[in-house]
Amino acid sequence: MTIKKINLMEVCGTHTMAIARFGLKKLFPKELTMLSGPGCPVCVTPEEDINLAIEISKRKDVIITTFGDMVKVPGTFSSLEKEKSNGADIRIIYSPIDALDIAAANPNKKIIFLGVGFETTSPSIAMTVKIAKKKKISNFYVLPMLKTIPNALEAILQTKNRKIDGFLLPGHVSAIIGAKAYKFIAEKYKIPCVIAGFEAKDILDSIKMLVDQIKNKKPKVEIQYSSVVNNEGNINAQKVLDDVFVENDSNWRGIGIIPKSGLKFKSEYKDFDASKIFQLEARYFKKQSGCDCGKILLGIKNPKQCFLFAKKCTPSNPIGPCMVSSEGACAAEYRYGRTLELEN
Repeated sequence: MTIKKINLMEVCGTHTMAIARFGLKKLFPKELTMLSGPGCPVCVTPEEDINLAIEISKRKDVIITTFGDMVKVPGTFSSLEKEKSNGADIRIIYSPIDALDIAAANPNKKIIFLGVGFETTSPSIAMTVKIAKKKKISNFYVLPMLKTIPNALEAILQTKNRKIDGFLLPGHVSAIIGAKAYKFIAEKYKIPCVIAGFEAKDILDSIKMLVDQIKNKKPKVEIQYSSVVNNEGNINAQKVLDDVFVENDSNWRGIGIIPKSGLKFKSEYKDFDASKIFQLEARYFKKQSGCDCGKILLGIKNPKQCFLFAKKCTPSNPIGPCMVSSEGACAAEYRYGRTLELEN
């Protein structure tokens, strides 16, 4: 009897890293293939946005605040890490609220927070902006590079020659937007979905649920991560997002423009938009030669199929963002996949 091959995409970068760290691929039958998806916000931030952040950082009246993963991401000619070594004031923070404290302590500086992330981090950024407006903190800005997951998944489903039989959906994002946000995947595209937790058992249980859906030919959106996720999501977080941001078309690195997959400021919060405040010509673009990060994020290739992987592109010398981020597919494969090969 011929056993059907199954391709499942883990959308979230945290799932990608967890699958690699727990060595779960060794447990899967050869008929099951896991594909990495676009759920790594650092990986999908376009090069021109990195360039803009780098150019802003060169100004003497600016302090750049950012999550740590962004520091090493390569732009066209530099990175924030290189600019920091050249004297730029770039500070790693753990919450956007930290940037407000820095703004209060440095009234003669413009404090720029790099707004990178999905629906998980977007509400905290939106709330920080609301607090800044209420407190009339006029030297705080956000460079908006926020993206949303559902429309990105639809773009993947509309890609030619896609080979995805089911989605392992992100737990943290889903805690905000709820299971209902993915209903179109099962109803329109007939693709099974399971929202998964992040422990080994969570992931294995979720894969079993997906395989059962495929076997029974009854696609739906199931919640394995029920301790955190419900159908409606976090209504308060959604309201904060709706207060501050509105959907817009967004460029995903290596993928291109995805309609309504990003967030921009509403008119009443436009004064916090760093991209409007700093009119800089920083959007030059040069494709990283040979980097297959975009195809990896679409599930078309895996890291080992990129000829730069583990040769020219390593964590100490990343060519593309999939090797930079702690949630990047290439970083996960380099750290854990190669170890498994040596053990075998």
